[in-house]
Order: sequence, then C-alpha cells, then structure tokens
Amino acid sequence: MGSLTENVSVARLSADSICLNRGNASVDGSPLVPPIAQSTTFQRTGVGSDPKHQYSRVSNPSVTTLEQTLGALEDAPPAVCFGTGLAAETALFLSILRAGDHVVCGRGVYGGTTRLLQQLLSDLDISTTFVDSTNLEEIRSSIRPNTELLFIETPANPTLALTDIQACARIASDHGVILAVDNTFLTPILQRPLDHGADISVYSTTKFIDGHSVALGGSLVSKHTELLERVRFIRKCTGAIQSPFNGWLTTNGVKTLPLRIRAQSASAEHIAQRLSELSGISRVFHPSLAEGNDAAIANRQHLDGHGAVVSFEIEGGYEAACTFVESLRLCTLVEHVGSVETLITHPASMTHADVPTAQRESAGITDGLLRLSVGLEPTHELLSDIELALALASQSPCPQTEEAVHA
Repeated sequence: MGSLTENVSVARLSADSICLNRGNASVDGSPLVPPIAQSTTFQRTGVGSDPKHQYSRVSNPSVTTLEQTLGALEDAPPAVCFGTGLAAETALFLSILRAGDHVVCGRGVYGGTTRLLQQLLSDLDISTTFVDSTNLEEIRSSIRPNTELLFIETPANPTLALTDIQACARIASDHGVILAVDNTFLTPILQRPLDHGADISVYSTTKFIDGHSVALGGSLVSKHTELLERVRFIRKCTGAIQSPFNGWLTTNGVKTLPLRIRAQSASAEHIAQRLSELSGISRVFHPSLAEGNDAAIANRQHLDGHGAVVSFEIEGGYEAACTFVESLRLCTLVEHVGSVETLITHPASMTHADVPTAQRESAGITDGLLRLSVGLEPTHELLSDIELALALASQSPCPQTEEAVHA
C-alpha cells in the first residue's frame, strides 16, 4: 500500500485557506506570523553569489510573501506588488505601451486612472478613448490598429455598472489587445477576472485586501510570465515596490479578507434593498439589484456575494448630499473604500474631481451621487443612521458653500 499522498488526490486549497496559511514555513519552531524583513539590503556569501533577495528596491521577503498569496488566489504565479494601486497601473501602462499606441478605457474607472491616462500618458503620445464598457459594440468600434490595451473596471467605480469580462476578452483576443480588469472592489474572493479570460487583474490592495486602512499598496496578477517579468523590470527601474512594512501589514490583513468581504457584501445587499425603497433617493446601484443581462453577468462573474460598495443618488443634488453626509454618525466621510468601518464618499468632489465635468456626468457621476463602503457595524444600526440622515437632508439645505467642499 502506498502512502496517503500517493493514493489520495490533494484538492486545491480554498481561498480561505490560502489567505490564512500562505507564507507559513513548515519548519519546527517557525513563527506563526511571518517576520518583517525590514532591511534595505541582504548579505552575500561571496563575490559572484546570487542570493534570492539582494536589495529591497528589487525584492524583499515580506513583499514576496504577499505576492505569493495574491497570485495563489487566482491560480497564477506570484503577483507583482507596488507602493500604491496607481503605481501598479503606471507600471502596467509602461510595460505595454509605447509612443503612438492607443488605449480603450471604460468611463467607469477610478478617477486617478483617468487622470493618469489623460494628463500624463497623453504627453508621451499615448492616446485614450473612453467608452461605456457595458456597450460591447462601442468597445469594438473604438479599437484601432494601434490599440494595445483594453482597461475596464467591473463593477464600475462608482456607479457599479457591470461589464462582461468574457465578452471583452473575446473582443481583445480578436484584435490582439491585452485586457486588464481593475478588480479592487470585489477582490479575488468575489471575482477572479483571469478565469473569465482577462490577461491581468489590477488591485489597489490599500482597499479591501488590506481592509484596515493602514497600508498603501497595489498589485498586478497575471498568468503571462513574460508580462510579469516585464512589469518587475519596470518596477525595478522606477523604484515603485511596496515597502516591507506595508507588505507585512497587508499579508496580515488578507488573512481575514474572505470573512470580512463576505460579511460586508451581505450587509451591503440589505442596505441597497432598503435604500431602493426609501423616498428621497432617486437611484440605487448595487449588483444585487441588477436585472436582465446585468443579473446574468453578476451571477456568472461573482462568487459568494456582489461586493460591499453601494452607490446612490440623493434627490436635491449637491446641497442635499452635503446635508446628508454631515448628518451621519456611523459613516465617515473619506476618499476611500474597503475598511472595516463604514465609509462614505462624494465622488464628484473627491475621487473624480479631476475628471472633466462632461465626462464625469456621462459616466453617471452626478453632484448628488454618494458612494457607501459598508463596514462591519451591525446592519440595522447603519440603516437607522442612513434613514435619519436622509430625513434631515430632505428638510434643510447644506450650510456650507459648494466652493468650500470642493476646496
């Protein structure tokens, strides 16, 4: 009789197990929590030796542990981690694009992505066409002979519009274009873009992956090893690697990611449903409310929930939104999502303030739109807080001027 491992096939580890156990050494006396390698450089045994880690601008053990975890969550090689999500996007663009190239980008993406493409890469003779990524014909008709990248975010930020990753992957493949998907809102726990044909998953690990608002970071995940090598080279050249301490913090934060995001997603679904029943709110956005083709996309792409972000539009526009936000007690006004605390954002004056007004409004980001990142507080308490603030917003105008908030 053979050994157990010879006779029993070993099942693929679940995402929950990967988050908890990745990086734990199987050596007697190993620490349960991987230690921080808070060092800029590493000793060599002699001239000509080639240690795994040499200088922390290139690689670091604490960052490598996180990279192994994030790659494993999508059945991919180790991810490439960066100091911020925008640093990850910058490296991605520099690794793929050259002067004269063209990008097709969804309108519903993070405002910093739009700023990077419009105000920085445009100076390098890289052009971008922004499209409604839910409209496949618009994507297809926007691709040119010099298009190298299709960049989408689904659910969109902040309207949570859903884009069909599989359909986009087919269009990209037909035209020899790379497809990158910003998966920050759902993480690999609730959506795995590579399984649906995407070439690259993009993350701001600052958000749900870290989950505690303590560590900036970004990552790129792909099954294309040549692309990963190119991205690592760009990171080495630009010095954009994540710090060891932030890598260590994020590795510890990711241990609770499955539990956190599933609970937050379930709470967000209840809140979205209740918001859709309240007067004073004109529109509510959450994938759990999707119908028809959008519901089919959500059910096909999403795993164990539809995410912790809910967006909604207050009747009365800017002034009503201002009063509503100032009346909340449990929801903190910040330019952020993904924390264990419930957070609220006014995208038009915060995350998307640099997006031209016409482009912002065409993406559905009005002055009355608010983005709620649901935390771990009791759902009924959050609903009570929201309903009270909504009642106050319907009664009195905002005491501040629009200029004060935009400042």
